[in-house]
Amino acid sequence: MSAPLPIPKLELRGVSKTFGGRKILDCVDISVERGRSLVIIGASGQGKSVTLKIAVGLMRPDKGQVFMDGEDMTELRTAERSRLHGRLGMLFQGAALFDSLKVWQNVAFRLINADKVPRKEARERAIEAIARVGLPRDVADRFPSELSGGMQKRVGLARAVVAHPDILFFDEPTTGLDPITSDVINDLIIEEVKRLGCTAVSITHDMNSARRIGDEIAMLHGGKIVWRGPAKTIDETDNPYVLQFINGRAHGPITCDA
Repeated sequence: MSAPLPIPKLELRGVSKTFGGRKILDCVDISVERGRSLVIIGASGQGKSVTLKIAVGLMRPDKGQVFMDGEDMTELRTAERSRLHGRLGMLFQGAALFDSLKVWQNVAFRLINADKVPRKEARERAIEAIARVGLPRDVADRFPSELSGGMQKRVGLARAVVAHPDILFFDEPTTGLDPITSDVINDLIIEEVKRLGCTAVSITHDMNSARRIGDEIAMLHGGKIVWRGPAKTIDETDNPYVLQFINGRAHGPITCDA
């Protein structure tokens, strides 16, 4: 008798979403095992961000289910869903920091407002997280507007990991950054995912980043997953969608509406 298959840490099963009569996601199935890092790639407008928002719980699917540790998050009551969402961390595109709050307050926002951690302890934990992403501790008392784009991204990463999440989500983590800063962010993502032992799901256009931070890569096109495999094999595939995308070719099955 064979052993039962392990329950995925995160699973999207038959997920569909339509906007304005246009089907963005069409019965998408994605599962991610515990401790694994999956990167979702694809051209603009193919549903990567929608997939991430549904996985995080910021958006509900029209059809389908989202499971975390085997629990159907789409069927849970608000309080139960919030309990599971409390085990997630996310680095938003552009960092999405609150301009009116100091850096440490940005990092500690969830600790103070959701987890009800005392401010003194929350500040200490925030400063520790800031140091872990390679920023000087005195950055804690600055405002986001005083930081470079790369520093803001590091602050966003510190905020994502400060509560020791089970699953980390990364939304275009290197967009707008120069190649050197992008490489630093990639290294930090790998380091923090390994340190926490968590599962990671990322979306990106940056193939250098995808190859670095992903154990696996999946390509989304036309509302469906058209390819998935180990990151190290993506340059060996003969899938026409993947080949066109990773080589930046104008001609192929992917059409540009711009």
